[in-house]
Amino acid sequence: MEAVRGKGEKKVTNFQKISWDVALSSSVTGNTNIFIISFISSKTTHSFGSGDDLPVLTPILSVFAPSQLLLFDYDKVELANMNRLFFQPHQAGLSKVEAAEHTLRNINPDVSFETHNYNITTMANFTHFMERISHGGLEEGTPVDLVLSCVDNFEARMAINTACNELGQIWMESGVSENAVSGHIQLIIPGETACFACAPPLVVAANIDEKTLKREGVCAASLPTTMGVVAGILVQNVLKYLLKFGTVSYYLGYNAMQDFFPTMAMKANPQCNDSFCRRQQEEYKKKEAERPKVEVVEEEEEAVVHEDNEWGIELVSEVTDAELQAASGTVPDLPEGITVAYTIPAECEPSGETVQETEQSLEDLMAQMRKL
Repeated sequence: MEAVRGKGEKKVTNFQKISWDVALSSSVTGNTNIFIISFISSKTTHSFGSGDDLPVLTPILSVFAPSQLLLFDYDKVELANMNRLFFQPHQAGLSKVEAAEHTLRNINPDVSFETHNYNITTMANFTHFMERISHGGLEEGTPVDLVLSCVDNFEARMAINTACNELGQIWMESGVSENAVSGHIQLIIPGETACFACAPPLVVAANIDEKTLKREGVCAASLPTTMGVVAGILVQNVLKYLLKFGTVSYYLGYNAMQDFFPTMAMKANPQCNDSFCRRQQEEYKKKEAERPKVEVVEEEEEAVVHEDNEWGIELVSEVTDAELQAASGTVPDLPEGITVAYTIPAECEPSGETVQETEQSLEDLMAQMRKL
């Protein structure tokens, strides 16, 4: 890929080597993209799962050129997965991480991929899984920048939750409901926000085996549109978090039936069953206590008082509220956060008397005017 710095300047062919100084000092408006790419290129993202979001998430994420993507999954590609518009029929039988790596390399060959085809919930693999989170960064021995969860079962979510709580690793969780018409994303900061075990679903809280809930011959609903919406929201939240712009959502839901997007933030539960979560909460409280408190002083606007007004000059409105309303038109009742860009003035009917049409000729009218 090439990025043009400006007229008469040389081209930069390797955007991963673009420095912050070059990106910030550029006078070309289009080089904002270079700034984003150069920043994202220093990031390592850890994605895993065989859920509905992963096949849609990874192509979007790879376009933004993170330096490294670590993919974890132990499922294989089946013909039923073709509705994801990511896997191809000739890839049936391959592991999902192998098929994903092949497809993603064609999308962006500049991204480095590391794939692992195993079950993260087993004790044998869990240790290696944690090792890759804590030492899988670009520089040797550094942790990854962010972990993304796209799994389709609670057992895997709890394994990811335990690993991230123990390591203090920030991660984002996502999922689509079984009826395929709703989903959510969630940012989890160990110790600060609620982890997956702080407010677990009923299946997890009651220790119900998920395998007993699946009925033989019954396939869960799957809509690529819902997956695309949820995956897009997740990547958008990832960009806001890594690039530090906008408001990063702690929890954002999506209900396709009512086009409803609920959002909220949930604090960590002091009685969480995860001991690592409780330990992270204690460490977070200590950090907050040591942080210097900033007192917010409200500045009162001083009213301008003129010492003398010899001529008694006053500022008054030249139009009444009724005239202003008539000139601006009616403003509809809109939900919070939505405003109109402009209003169309209301059409007013003329208030004076109008001359009725007659069949008299111009000569007759002129004769009547002479008699006046």
